[in-house]
Amino acid sequence: MERSAGSRRRSRRRHSRPVLSGTMAVIAAGALTVTGLVSTAQAADVNNAKNPGFESGLTNWTCTGGSGTVVSSPVRSGTSALKATPAGQDNAKCTQTVAVQPNSTYALGSWVQGSYAYLGVSGTGTTDVSTWTPGSTSWTRLSTSFTTGADTTSVTVYTHGWYGQDAYFVDDFEVTGPDGGGGGEEPPVVPDTPAGLTAGATTTSSVALSWNAAPGATGYKVYRDGVQATTSTGTSATVTGLSADTAYQFSVSATNAAGESAKSAAVSARTAEEGTGPGPGPAVPKHAVTGYWQNFNNGAAVQKLTDVPADYDIIAVSFADALPTPGAVTFNLDTAGLNGYTDAQFRADIKTKQAQGKNVIISIGGELGTVRVENDASATAFADSVYALMQDYGFNGVDIDLENGLNATYMTKALRQLSAKAGSGLVITMAPQTLDMQSTSGEYFKTALNIKDILTVVNMQYYNSGSMLGCDGKVYHQGSVDFLTALACIQLEGGLDPSQVGIGVPASTRGAGSGYVAPSVVNAALDCLTKGTNCGSFKPSRTYPSLRGAMTWSTNWDATAGFAWSKAVGPHVRGLP
Repeated sequence: MERSAGSRRRSRRRHSRPVLSGTMAVIAAGALTVTGLVSTAQAADVNNAKNPGFESGLTNWTCTGGSGTVVSSPVRSGTSALKATPAGQDNAKCTQTVAVQPNSTYALGSWVQGSYAYLGVSGTGTTDVSTWTPGSTSWTRLSTSFTTGADTTSVTVYTHGWYGQDAYFVDDFEVTGPDGGGGGEEPPVVPDTPAGLTAGATTTSSVALSWNAAPGATGYKVYRDGVQATTSTGTSATVTGLSADTAYQFSVSATNAAGESAKSAAVSARTAEEGTGPGPGPAVPKHAVTGYWQNFNNGAAVQKLTDVPADYDIIAVSFADALPTPGAVTFNLDTAGLNGYTDAQFRADIKTKQAQGKNVIISIGGELGTVRVENDASATAFADSVYALMQDYGFNGVDIDLENGLNATYMTKALRQLSAKAGSGLVITMAPQTLDMQSTSGEYFKTALNIKDILTVVNMQYYNSGSMLGCDGKVYHQGSVDFLTALACIQLEGGLDPSQVGIGVPASTRGAGSGYVAPSVVNAALDCLTKGTNCGSFKPSRTYPSLRGAMTWSTNWDATAGFAWSKAVGPHVRGLP
């Protein structure tokens, strides 16, 4: 599921590449002068860009439409990088005004990763320049150079993505040349040692920690018995994967681009005894609506959990964060991005929704999810850490939305271990892509069948797909009732119980790159599958009255569109046979 604006997962559409005038080239920073080969960047040159590594958040930077945010992964150096997400007519342009000297040459550069990324400068007084790349999965350097005019004392440098494309990342921005007056960035110094470390809530496998902010810190490392256990960009963390009824020593250090501080004074904490975990949650209705709630701001309406309408029966909190230990996950509430929504409010709101008969689960994966469960150790780490989050926050279960593939053998082991810990009340949902469920030989499909006895629902995503085969062997294109029904038929006839099949669609045209259908089309597909009415050209050979229902990305995009989706689909699902 996507974290990017206007799209829940990486768009599978083929986009026309933008056309740029002139010849694209990377221009060397060196230049010939009358005295011979001389580098443009002299010894006294400085990087005139402020906050070039985004270690101070978005300070000195302005991004259009709230498209930019600072992330801790991926980064090229230091602890932070820029993530900017295009949406609609916004190409996620981030700019900075930089002081320069007239009649001077500057080297302009940055490191980029992800989708289409552009680098450029305007207001030079001479020739404005830019360069770009169609994207990469690793850090790639973009560079060019520019010369200022006789009266130019400042320029605007920028980076942006491209319309309809996914997020791009930027780190280590450079405007290297004569000092424009700001003197460049002051070199960072190692931050102070954190103080005030305390241990909070404990479960059988986790300990919550908090500490005071250290001046100059951009991140923190948390140590368990002298070994790094996790990291945090805030002043709290939950260490998971611990043994029950066991004492541990914890300490924390502060980090920034200059290095790491000394470790704090250690504190002791003992995990809870076995048998103290949460009980089963509310029963999932026979016909249910699932909605993904965004723990980030990508231009959709920002919500508290209590803002999610009653039409949603299962709320999937998106997303858990990967830990350094393979398979292990944690959760970090984006308080800043959610307009000050506090951890205490979030926990209380989980209980409020559960008291209303709703299940709140934690979603693993999404567009940028990097959780890998590929051996026995990572399967155990996954089960232990998810169960720790269930105990800590009160989540009723887990959603599997791993977009980079999964291993059926070890994901099956992980979910069975989790089920053994959590008991019969565990809610397990899955959100595979259409391609993942075309055949029972696929890893996602095999996983679903392997855990059929404990699986709640598979809400396949019927979007960002193009054309796919239906269960009759014919090709159907996304955006139609036939696409929904003919592809659902593959799961229904491939071994899943109808109660384990849901139709996943975007809540609005901004919720996905392609494949949006009106709520009326969703309702027609539900009728076709459960009652044999309102079908298109494809009509299944039998009906499936116990079909579970529907899912959408996301409750936030639904809110942005005035809850048109849930107001139409929610009552219809409740009225199914």
